[in-house]
Amino acid sequence: MPHPRMFAFALLLAAGAVQAQVLPAPTVPDTLAQRLLACTSCHARVDARGNPVNDSYFPRISGKPAGYLYNQLRNFREGRRQYPLMTYLVEHLPDAYLREIAGHFAAQPPPAHAAQAEGLAPAALERGRQLVVNGDSARKIPACVACHGATLTGVEPAIPGLVGLPRDYVNAQFGAWRNKARRAHAPDCMAEITARLSLEDVNAVSSYLASQPVPADPRPVAATSIARPLPLTCGSVPEQP
Repeated sequence: MPHPRMFAFALLLAAGAVQAQVLPAPTVPDTLAQRLLACTSCHARVDARGNPVNDSYFPRISGKPAGYLYNQLRNFREGRRQYPLMTYLVEHLPDAYLREIAGHFAAQPPPAHAAQAEGLAPAALERGRQLVVNGDSARKIPACVACHGATLTGVEPAIPGLVGLPRDYVNAQFGAWRNKARRAHAPDCMAEITARLSLEDVNAVSSYLASQPVPADPRPVAATSIARPLPLTCGSVPEQP
């Protein structure tokens, strides 16, 4: 005969199991915002629960121009950018849904991000500043600000910002262009620029960009804020009429 206490414990377990079975399942809203919460596990400073995200490599995408985000989603889907997880997520999604995703993140406020203090020599940082602000006419390297805006926060509708990005991410993208693992619609202006940069120049530019504070207003600026035509013809950024 079982001990009375054991019998009582068994009854409690059984009652708990019955109660668990009758509790209604939580209702999850079928909204775009809910479906895209998974993206914040990589592309945000904090996830949906407020926990810090390791953003030393992944870029933040909130507040970027919708046209740029849409182009990148298509590039992942069509093999112009190589990252298996992103390809897996978007390979079966139609253009209309990719536009929705891009518009959702473009409408989010850009997150704050502290400048990264790097131990690069002053001369190298100055070389980075020269390339970013003035370019190098002798090597036909345009200034970054000529396309990405004077504040380097990007330009509507399709040019991304360069400040507030992890240095390792910027370095990796230069490497991907150099190795042809990342491509864009032809003519691929960034591939042309990267081919003209030395490895020292790449390090200088990425370090300088990472060391710059994000402006108080980090939103992309209007298309009219940069001179046209652009220094190079870019397939992903058609000229505005």
